[in-house]
Parts: sequence; C-alpha cells; structure tokens
Amino acid sequence: MRNAQKLLAPVLELGCRGYVAPARWAARAAEEIATIDNSHRAPAGVIEVPSRLLMGPGPANAHPRILAAQTLPLLGHMHPPFLKIMDELSEGLRYTFQTNSKYTLMVSGTGHAGMEAAIANLVEPGDKVVVGNAGIWGERVAILSRRYQADVVEIKVPSGQTFSYETLKRTLLEHKPAVLFLCQGESSTGTHQSLAGLGDLCRQTGTLLLVDTVCSLGGVPLFADQWGVDCIYSGSQKCLSGPPGASPFFMSERAMEKLQRRKTPPATYNLDMNLIGDYWGWFGKRSYHHTAPVSTFYAMREALALVAEEGLEAMWARHQELHHRLWDGLRSMGLKPFVEKDEDRLITVNTIKVPEGVDWAAVVKNAMDTYSLEIAGGLGPTVGKIWRVGIMGFNAKPQNVDLVLDAFRDGLKRQGKL
Repeated sequence: MRNAQKLLAPVLELGCRGYVAPARWAARAAEEIATIDNSHRAPAGVIEVPSRLLMGPGPANAHPRILAAQTLPLLGHMHPPFLKIMDELSEGLRYTFQTNSKYTLMVSGTGHAGMEAAIANLVEPGDKVVVGNAGIWGERVAILSRRYQADVVEIKVPSGQTFSYETLKRTLLEHKPAVLFLCQGESSTGTHQSLAGLGDLCRQTGTLLLVDTVCSLGGVPLFADQWGVDCIYSGSQKCLSGPPGASPFFMSERAMEKLQRRKTPPATYNLDMNLIGDYWGWFGKRSYHHTAPVSTFYAMREALALVAEEGLEAMWARHQELHHRLWDGLRSMGLKPFVEKDEDRLITVNTIKVPEGVDWAAVVKNAMDTYSLEIAGGLGPTVGKIWRVGIMGFNAKPQNVDLVLDAFRDGLKRQGKL
C-alpha cells in the first residue's frame, strides 16, 4: 500500500497546484522542472466530424472500404507484410498509369509533394524548363522550378483554354528544354490538356515530358508508356477516392537516366528519388529512408484494388456519363460552361460561368447550409467568375449529381434567377 501511495503521489499533485516532478527527475535532467501550465490543455473528448458531400474540386468523399482500411492495426514501415503492401501499391500504380516501368510509388505527402519531387529530381540548376501555365498549377510549377534554379520559359493561355500542339512544337523546337511541364487536368479553370503527339515531339528535342494528373488520374484516359510521358505525379483524394496524404508517382526509364546522370544530387533529402526508390525496392534492395504513412498506404492499397476491380475503361466511362448528366441539368437552368470548346473541357472538375447579377457565394453557402453539400467557387484567375463541381471517384454517382442540380436550382430560385 505504501508503494502504491508513492507511485500515485505525483498524480495527486495534479489539479489546482499543477504537476510537480519528483526531485530525482530534476537531478537526472539537470534542468529546471517548472509547474505545468494547464491553460491550453485540449482537445478533450472524442472527435466529432460533420457529414458533408464533397462535390467541389477535392478532396472528394472516400470510399467506405478505403476508410475501413485505415482502422487496421499498424505495422512497422520495414516489416515484410508492409513491404508487400508497398509492392501491391507499385503494381496497382502501373495499371492505373498504364506503364511497365518499375519506377512507380506513392510519395508520402499530398500532390504538392509529388510536384516538388518531380521538379527536384528532374531539374538541375541551369536546366531550361518550359512550363505550360494554364492556371494556378502551372503557375506553381514555374515558381517551384525557379526555386530549384531552373531557367524557366513560361508560356500562357487565357483561362479556360489549352495549348495547341503547334504552339508546343514551336516552343520546344526553339528552346529544346530539359523538361516540358503540362497539367492534364487544370482544376482552377476546368481544362483538359491533350497530350497527343507530345511524347514523340519531346524525344526529338531531348526533353522530358512531365504531367500533373492530380484531378484527372482515374477519371480520364491516360497511357504513360504509349503517350511517351516521362514523369507523372497525382493525388490520392480525387478520382482515386482515398484520403489526402499520398501522391501517386511515376518515372520512365528516360527520366531515371536523367536522375542517374545528375552532376549534383537533388537539393532535397526528403524527396530524393534515389533514396525513396531504394526504400520502395527500385534498385533490388530495401533501405530505410523515412517512416511511411502506414495507414494512408493501407487506404491507397484498397483504392487501387477498387480501380482494378472496376477496370479503367469502365471507370473512365462512368465519369464521362456523369459529366453529361450534370451538364444536361445545368443547361436546362440556362447555365453555361466556362470552357468554350468541348474538347478542352475537363469532366472531373466542371467549371460553370456565374451569370450576370448572381451572387455566386450565396449559391455555395446555400448548398452547404441546406444540403450539406460542397460546391466551390473559382481559384486564382477564376475567383468570382465560376463555380467548380467535382465528379470524382466514389462521388461519381447519379444521385450525387442530381443533388448538385437541386442545390443549383434552389440557389438560383432564391435569387429570383429561375
């Protein structure tokens, strides 16, 4: 009993007087042990999260099977069962990217981490990089490339437009850059950039083709090998229906050759693909680099399993069908697409012109307040000009699109516009 009282004595000191450490602790640490300040002692209780239908540009709602995977017991990041899951992720990415390259993995981090990994590994100081800036994501790649001391040639198109093959050919032949960056799905404007013929063109000029597929992977066709793409990064929380926190990543043999030939190592340890690739088994062994986000990788293993079970062709067709359903309803209300040309229009993040005299923010607020539904306004160059509706992954269902249409109809009626 006396021993128990001695053990409990520090606990009993908690409360009005705060915690007082035993003298032996202070002596061991040779530091002054102060009274603990409990004024910021939070959070308390069990977390509560409201239910929302996320039909904006992302994140989208995660599939229940993917959420359930995150509750599985943790494994060590070097345990053989976890390494097997990493191998399954690599294989699932090869299917999703449509590549035979062994250089596929999940970057531990969101799409921005994938973006930085691509630039940091492919670009050496002084390399010329042509950045196709069709919105905020091209703008950020240009900023990031300059931070890695690239010689950036930035080409731009007006919001809602894409780059023609002729423009890109002329630019590549003139500059012969080390890297050409394009965003397949530009979520700030709702455009879908065609990659037709660019792989061959880049090989003629000794250029690596880098593509952002954060909001397009799994929603629209992509053939990394057939189209001659050299590096791709993406996101977990859009068409793949996973939680934010992992970035699907791919490198071609050409990209790997460039990385291996570098005169200087990548100016990042955290995102150095020589080191991360070694952790993923790219070079025939497994070396510790960092502690992977274990539960997130469980989730993405399930996400890629769902892609394989549905099949890419069916998945792409589902997104296309729901895109048409959305626009049939929007046009019946007199709403028009922001992207003028059908062939330039992204089906996963749909951009809608805000009509003259309509309070776009009130429509967004009413959707959330009345329907627990997220739709979004513009981003960057399109703020105040458009709404953005995501049709991605698990959320690409007829009933969800119909609820979006109900919310628009209600929001416009409240402003006397229907």
